[in-house]
Amino acid sequence: MASMLSLPAVLSARVEAAAGVDPELRPATRPQFGHYQSNVALRLAKSEGRPPREVAARLVEQIDLADLCEPLEIAGPGFINLRIRADVLAGVAEDVRGDPHSGINAAEHPKRVVIDYSSPNAAKQMHVGHLRSTIIGDCFTRVLRATGHTVIPQNHMGDWGRQFGMMVEQLIDEGLDATTLDLPGAEALYQRANAHLNESEEFAARARDRVVALQAGDAETRRIWQQIIDISLAGFNATYQRMNVLLTDDDVAGESIYNDDLPVVAADLEQRGIAVMDDGALVVFVDGFPAPAMIRNRQGGYGYDCTDLAAVRHRVGDLGADRLIYVVGTPQQFHFDLIFAVSRKAGYLPPEVSAEFVGFGQVLGADGKKFSTREGTAVTLDSLLDAAEAEAAPAIALAAIKYADLSSGLQKDYTFDVERMVATTGDTGPYLQYAHARATQILRKAEAEGYPAGPITLLTEPEEQTLALLLSRFGEVVDTVAETLQPHRLCGYLYELAGALSVFYEKCPVLKSEGAVRASRLGLCLATKRVIATGLDLLGIQAPDRM
Repeated sequence: MASMLSLPAVLSARVEAAAGVDPELRPATRPQFGHYQSNVALRLAKSEGRPPREVAARLVEQIDLADLCEPLEIAGPGFINLRIRADVLAGVAEDVRGDPHSGINAAEHPKRVVIDYSSPNAAKQMHVGHLRSTIIGDCFTRVLRATGHTVIPQNHMGDWGRQFGMMVEQLIDEGLDATTLDLPGAEALYQRANAHLNESEEFAARARDRVVALQAGDAETRRIWQQIIDISLAGFNATYQRMNVLLTDDDVAGESIYNDDLPVVAADLEQRGIAVMDDGALVVFVDGFPAPAMIRNRQGGYGYDCTDLAAVRHRVGDLGADRLIYVVGTPQQFHFDLIFAVSRKAGYLPPEVSAEFVGFGQVLGADGKKFSTREGTAVTLDSLLDAAEAEAAPAIALAAIKYADLSSGLQKDYTFDVERMVATTGDTGPYLQYAHARATQILRKAEAEGYPAGPITLLTEPEEQTLALLLSRFGEVVDTVAETLQPHRLCGYLYELAGALSVFYEKCPVLKSEGAVRASRLGLCLATKRVIATGLDLLGIQAPDRM
């Protein structure tokens, strides 16, 4: 008997063995069509020049599925319908009840995956623009680890550049001890320094000298700079903990770590003729791109292009990445397409290493415009969490935010509507949490009455079979998300599973049934509860036992 781990794959493989081509099995659209359908006979009929139903009849005779399915049926113009045997579905559900992770296939060729996400700027509070990158990147990390890959998060923090020269200088002018500041205090210092810079050319000159000292490794400047970085990390970590995000200080790889690499990269590209001088600047031209990558400007400074090239070189050469994933807002698409192209040209990104830009849309306010304060500035991430927690408990508020972010296509903008997002009905994170809590309540009540759950042996009702069939698809869905980086597929699956659980409750009495039927239905509740909890965890959402 096929286990939950392999059931969808086994069905597809056996049909393909008879047909010679991928059967493209799809879940049946209606119960009368069985559990899965294939149009393979219709496709083969064209190449064979025979009627589709005749081809289907031949395939039905050749396909070996008697141990898994009821007799195959031919429908309509030549569709092949597959209905899985009830005892097989029961075995599948029982596998899940024991361990929901058993359905998640370990990657055949595990990779070292570097994911670039979150990337806040030191001395500035995270804002709405960091919300999506952090949530999406965290989900990718969880899913890829669950499928057997080694994931190396890289929090590319903005911790280098001219702003630190002016901040250190402002702090010294004010006689402040940096260690007395928190992150909002550091941001206020930044704002005062910026205003001072614009007002005083003398201060601006000192700030520029301070940047030179920072880059040269001056001990006092570096000491104060490190204090500002530490303050920033403490603030970021508090927000990450509040968001149930896996990032730690070990994942921080700020711009500063590439400082010594920038002249090395520039020299390498120039010596090999990949970079050329153009109007006093060192650039790389790539066919198909209207503008070159700026390696070193006319003033001798290095910008984001050179830093990101150094990062690719480090991630592939030093970290051994087989797959690079960048979770950044869609406006940065051109920049990273250019960086990947230059990296390919330079050999920093060999053909066997994939590089993917995963862009995401904006968070919109209720007015349909970019989410911002009345003054037009970006809303801080913590204030967004505060707004959601004003409507619901922290775990529920966080589920609302994360699910709203992940449940539609990542490239789409979405409206931050707290009232709708925290609802326990409809396609929301709290609805899935409620489904988990309801299953827990039933199991708790059953245990109190002396009725243990499982084993799952009897699936006589269509609603029971529908639930078991959905459980069999969990691993397949997680595999798909790991491959396509489309978390909305997992969200949609969990929503469908929660809906099927609700229908099952309505049509199949659990506690009011008796004997083996009751035990089996309780087992089915437990299996579904565990899959919902596991799926929510992959989204970074907690599964509460009570709501």
